[in-house]
Amino acid sequence: MAASSKAPVVLKAVKKIAIQFCPFETNVRSTREFLLRVGSERVRSTNMNCEVVSVVKHDKSEPIVDITYVDGEKLVLKGAWLTSSEMLSAFQSMCKAKDAQTNIAAKK
Repeated sequence: MAASSKAPVVLKAVKKIAIQFCPFETNVRSTREFLLRVGSERVRSTNMNCEVVSVVKHDKSEPIVDITYVDGEKLVLKGAWLTSSEMLSAFQSMCKAKDAQTNIAAKK
């Protein structure tokens, strides 16, 4: 189930997104594109309590996106091996699942 690059990103179920990368490495493009997408003002306005943190290192470290959801569950995306669309697809499918769980729990 691939998410379209035009699909809206909603941070409703997300508590924190921590993105770390070394900008001088060749494998950081997808991670930077992901940061650009989730860090936009429009996306961040979907959850003002969601903390989006970027850590720029100069230590040749692997680009990593660490996502913490409101329920405490985590999703770690390794940007060196994924495209930005794959990262967004995994992120959005997890967000939709969390949102569905919240809606079911609210109805009970």
